[in-house]
Amino acid sequence: MPLFARKSNKSMDNVATTNENNMTNGKPALTNGGLPSQRSNTSLNGPQDFTKPQLIFHCQLAHGSPTGLITGFASVRELYQKIAECYDIPQEEVLFCTLNSHKVDMTKLLGGQIGLDDFIFAHRKGQPKEVEVLKSEDALGLTITDNGAGFAFIKRIKEGSIMDRVEHILVGDHIEKLDGVSMVGKRHYEVARLLKEIPTGNTFTLRLVEPIKSGFQGIGPRSHGRTPGRGYGTGKETLRFKANGNAEIEEKFDESTQAGIEAINNLLESFMGINDNELATLIWDLGTDKSNSMDFAEAVDNSDLESFGFTDDFIIELWGAITDARHCIYKEN
Repeated sequence: MPLFARKSNKSMDNVATTNENNMTNGKPALTNGGLPSQRSNTSLNGPQDFTKPQLIFHCQLAHGSPTGLITGFASVRELYQKIAECYDIPQEEVLFCTLNSHKVDMTKLLGGQIGLDDFIFAHRKGQPKEVEVLKSEDALGLTITDNGAGFAFIKRIKEGSIMDRVEHILVGDHIEKLDGVSMVGKRHYEVARLLKEIPTGNTFTLRLVEPIKSGFQGIGPRSHGRTPGRGYGTGKETLRFKANGNAEIEEKFDESTQAGIEAINNLLESFMGINDNELATLIWDLGTDKSNSMDFAEAVDNSDLESFGFTDDFIIELWGAITDARHCIYKEN
């Protein structure tokens, strides 16, 4: 179905007037939880209320469910709440979401933005498990991310690493407890730091919760109301979540921006053991209008990123990734 369908009981003049009033830089203005703003419009027949349709996203539970319609959110946390309400489940049951794939595919993980044509799959908590791990080396081989709503989970396991040799630890597992201490509510970098601080030679216990496994691996989303032949996730615009709690419709990133954000994420993984597209995007945004590393470092110090305590060497590495992407020179690992 069209995201911004016009009401048939209004004249074209009235529709055009209202659409013009509700546009910001050529895009619908978003207020009140990420929804297009509502205005009253006056026609020749007297005052009438004209309400623009809300942004609507299609959603399923990844292990199988009817398709739900999700709307009225401006953050990932609010999105999870709307999904929980749609399927009448507790919000804390939603581990994470993937876009356009029901599989536990970390390349499809929902981060700080959703394409307007994306299909959302919500992954619910499944089987809990406890594993003991001997930290025989300094590096565990884990990359940790979080869902933006208090759950840290495993995004990547390095081949041949300590964690790779533990049979029951899987990508997508939520790290619920570390040595009996709850990790719920902690950000990914906090969990990564606690794991890093475990002395080499010590044994520790992880309580993990894996997502419910899908029973329909070959079934994809339906295309109700969509243009024939048009796939999900192929649009050119996204709903991007902002740090201030608002959401805005923006053009999808170009190749240079995508390459820069990916390079920054690779650095975050190497230096901190985390993967966070939203954080990487914020770092990219801070550097896009800077002309040198000193200005970039000052911008980082004056932002919320100061709490991460990035070293000077790491700042220089980040600046290098930004400038390389600007000039379309992508470093090869």
